[in-house]
Amino acid sequence: MANKLWEKDFAINSEIERFTVGRDREMDIYLARYDVLGSMAHIKMLESIGLLEKAELAELLAELRRIYDLCERGGFVIEDGVEDVHSQVELMLTRRLGDMGKKIHSGRSRNDQVLVDLKLFIRHELKEIAMATGGLFDELLAKSDEYKNVLMPGYTHLQVAMPSSFGLWFGAHAESLADDMLFLQAAYRMANRNPLGSAAGYGSSFPLNRTMTTELLGFDSMDYNVVYAQMGRGKTERNVAFAMASIAGTLSKLAYDACMFNSQNFGFVRLPRECTTGSSIMPHKKNPDVFELIRAKSNKLQALPQQITLIMNNLPTGYFRDLQIIKETFLPAFGELKDCLRMAAYIISRIEVNEGVLDDKMYDPMFSVEEVNRLAAAGMPFRDAYKKVGLDIEAGTFVPDRNIRHTHEGSIGNLMNDSIRAMMAGTMAGFGFDKAEEAERTLLSR
Repeated sequence: MANKLWEKDFAINSEIERFTVGRDREMDIYLARYDVLGSMAHIKMLESIGLLEKAELAELLAELRRIYDLCERGGFVIEDGVEDVHSQVELMLTRRLGDMGKKIHSGRSRNDQVLVDLKLFIRHELKEIAMATGGLFDELLAKSDEYKNVLMPGYTHLQVAMPSSFGLWFGAHAESLADDMLFLQAAYRMANRNPLGSAAGYGSSFPLNRTMTTELLGFDSMDYNVVYAQMGRGKTERNVAFAMASIAGTLSKLAYDACMFNSQNFGFVRLPRECTTGSSIMPHKKNPDVFELIRAKSNKLQALPQQITLIMNNLPTGYFRDLQIIKETFLPAFGELKDCLRMAAYIISRIEVNEGVLDDKMYDPMFSVEEVNRLAAAGMPFRDAYKKVGLDIEAGTFVPDRNIRHTHEGSIGNLMNDSIRAMMAGTMAGFGFDKAEEAERTLLSR
């Protein structure tokens, strides 16, 4: 029996096969259960247009559910000599059901199979990333509320600049994640369109019902133009990668700040002991390795859109084997980002804040702007007030007033955290995860 869907009456050179298959077997494990879901929707549609008998559909669905359960338990493998997940699923069906198993490929190609697999995978993974991002967001805003009245130095050019607060610092990263979630929702909505039925990119002479498979799989709509459906390969991954890179950028900045603020020179925060590592020769060391690795992994994730772009950007219309290589960097990236988000949330929930940071006199000059503004509010021209305070600092006679009176929206005294929460909640509600989940449950129900 042929283990390749395209195999005919000649054998391919083994070295050529090794090179062309590459890591596809390994990568396709990520897609296995989604390949099964796509096949279930496809054969339901085939039965509706008369290409399968009802009894055949029932047997095929039962067997596909068994394979899906195997995927869920981690027992699905792509056997040696089998080219990819599509070939493996069809092989398993044919072993159990004979020639009936060969009928499922009518009206589709491996091209639209992998497209639908990727879209279903992306849809699931983006939900998990959204949930993990929401978890970190919640921890950051909880800390912002808890320490809203604790002041810390704000910096420009790495120079002590103006009063900030731990409420502002934690809250800033939370609002950044809320913005990142808009990118993620856009990527989800672009990915949540059905390519099934586009076949090799030029449709099929079978009277396929693409609206039916769109509804069965819970997609918002379909990729209408069959050529564009194929053009989406690479573009979809790149769009998703940009959304992931946006979250990674926020994580990287948070991690950098946390590492710096945890150092003895700053001493603004203390990371939980169980989240640090020691030195082999320096007994006093507690290294922020987790945040350093989050920073490195996040920076690597920010390179992902460029990697994908360089693979797919100069290709003409149609499918090319180049696109296979995208899987190797794209599919594992979701796990890395989820790990970083969960680790960051764990540490933020346990981080300790130094509430006495400003006891050190070195931070007194950062209250200079407060004094300039007080004098200007009392009637002194701003430039004169600026000059007077500057001269007082130079003379060593400046006495700071540490009573901060910021009240405008988004300032130390008015963090607007409820508005930030509402913004995030509105974006989360706009994904429409329930529709996709219900469709998958219905497909799998017996």
